[in-house]
Amino acid sequence: MTEVEPFAAPGEGPYGIAQTAPDTLWVTLVHADAVVRRTPDGASTRFDLAPGAAPTAIVPAPDGSVWFSRHGDGHLGRIAPDGSQTSVPVPGVPYGLVLTGDGSLWFTDTEGHRVGVLAPDGSVELVDLPADCFPAGLAVGPDQALWCTLNQANALARITPDRAVTVHPLPTPDAGPVGITCSGGHLWFVEIGAGALGRVDPGGRIRELPLPDRDARPHAIAPDGAGGCWFTEWGAARLGHVDPRGRITHAPPLPPGSEPHGLSVWGRRVWVALESGELARVTADR
Repeated sequence: MTEVEPFAAPGEGPYGIAQTAPDTLWVTLVHADAVVRRTPDGASTRFDLAPGAAPTAIVPAPDGSVWFSRHGDGHLGRIAPDGSQTSVPVPGVPYGLVLTGDGSLWFTDTEGHRVGVLAPDGSVELVDLPADCFPAGLAVGPDQALWCTLNQANALARITPDRAVTVHPLPTPDAGPVGITCSGGHLWFVEIGAGALGRVDPGGRIRELPLPDRDARPHAIAPDGAGGCWFTEWGAARLGHVDPRGRITHAPPLPPGSEPHGLSVWGRRVWVALESGELARVTADR
């Protein structure tokens, strides 16, 4: 079942979405320089940021807070459970985020072509990637290494705890990988340019799974808790699912032109941020 509800004013652009508890949503409004918290009863609290902040990716922390990238002004932002805000300036243009088990927050710098890590003590370290690679998404792999999609280099990068970088080229030219996640002992990623999904097995072999609609432009991907993943098709206004065996299915279509971006999964319920101004809620039948 798919339900769509109004959420933001026209042009505000819901983009990233995270949950700190079932149906407690945090949504970035990339064009409105704000983050909104929506509780299960439907009440919303808006947290305005500095003009030009352009918040994009957002991730929940174990303490109930959220971290988000401020793509427009070079900061990492945090909102605590009590609503207090802090921000940390970082080099470059932060975009993708992932929290690791030691409390470090890793981010991609799309302009500097590197990844950075904000340690719990507040220090920032940078790791260089190939020139002009445009790093996008981040995930911790089953090997506990950090993996990053290199959108313009048509590759994935693996970064070990000692900061060694290995680049894994993708089989398809101009695939344009963006979102990446870990599920069922595999890394899964989306290829926005090729209209395909990708999977990295524990031995490092990359397998590509073409979507039925090669123009769907998949954007974000998240684990479903059962070894598969949910993913958004930005160009086709759809939410897709891939099971552990690689079988691809779709939820009922979203409104035409709704531009689904980020998604968050909790149990059988999937929430999707639609840049057109709505939220979509999909209850899976699996």
